[in-house]
Amino acid sequence: MLALQQRLSSLGYWLGTPDGQFGGLTQQAVWALQKSAGIGRDGEVGAQTRAALARGARPQATMSGDGVEIDLARQILMVVRGGRAELVLNTSTGSGNQFLEHGQTHTAVTPRGAFHVTVVVDGSDKGPLGTLWRPRYFNGGIAVHGLDSVPPYPASHGCARVSNSAMDMIWARGLMPIGSAVVVR
Repeated sequence: MLALQQRLSSLGYWLGTPDGQFGGLTQQAVWALQKSAGIGRDGEVGAQTRAALARGARPQATMSGDGVEIDLARQILMVVRGGRAELVLNTSTGSGNQFLEHGQTHTAVTPRGAFHVTVVVDGSDKGPLGTLWRPRYFNGGIAVHGLDSVPPYPASHGCARVSNSAMDMIWARGLMPIGSAVVVR
């Protein structure tokens, strides 16, 4: 298990500190690898996942410079430095489902485009659709934020969810300061 975690980490799939235990953060990293490699998202380390690890499957960023790139098709979030994906996280973006907010029906969509982080909240931010952990807003009420539930498929109201631990790491490393680029494709 430790070797698996070390290999995932060496490829940029963030899972915290390798500890030899297959916990929630390791599952998040395995999902991110599976998504990046275009294989089934079962969170298990079967033959296809082992092959993707062996060949060093890593996503390529399309943005140049530094920032965060969110790949909607693959449901991954990349921390990009110098045009290279340094860290890769499992994310869950807009589900496409309809929801009610303030008596109006909306569709849960994560907007595509180039944005910048405009507002950050260091802690819980309670909104009309739920509580976000340490959000980094980049398009009105749309943010990258932590949440306890980050499935391997689109499930949010439009934000890009990552694990609470991943959001804590983003804050600790200063990876999404106000003004930093966010590209959603």
